[in-house]
Amino acid sequence: MTMANLTTYLNDHLAASVGAIELLDHLIASAETEELTTFLKALRAEIAADQAVLKSLLQKAGGSESAVRKAGAWMLEKLSRAKLSGEEEGLGLMQALEGLSLGILGKRALWRTLSAAAEAIPAAQEFDFPQLEKRAEEQFAQVQARILRDASLVLGR
Repeated sequence: MTMANLTTYLNDHLAASVGAIELLDHLIASAETEELTTFLKALRAEIAADQAVLKSLLQKAGGSESAVRKAGAWMLEKLSRAKLSGEEEGLGLMQALEGLSLGILGKRALWRTLSAAAEAIPAAQEFDFPQLEKRAEEQFAQVQARILRDASLVLGR
């Protein structure tokens, strides 16, 4: 990857993380149970930690955050929130969690790709991409478990 390609790649994933955190903030604010709030807050904390890694790598690579991409992600999250708020009870949450799980898979691919390219990227060599990939896999499993736990209740109405 050239540094310009790396900066673009990292900014795309950073923008996605901005949208994910915005969505999680909305879900936390509207959560109906303490158990759900706890689950969402823990997920948000991990995604924020991953976002901090992205920001650090972007800075070490000599790049800067793209305000345009972040604003686009923010806007997309607001549009999705409007759609989710009109859904039947439980369906909006399930769809939001599905969207987050897809983003987590994208993040896992990011860490895997950066791991494969780390030798060619001096700024990336200090990061433990296999560990970050493992954390993304755990996040995906947790979100999927939550979706599957509620699927029959939500879809069987």
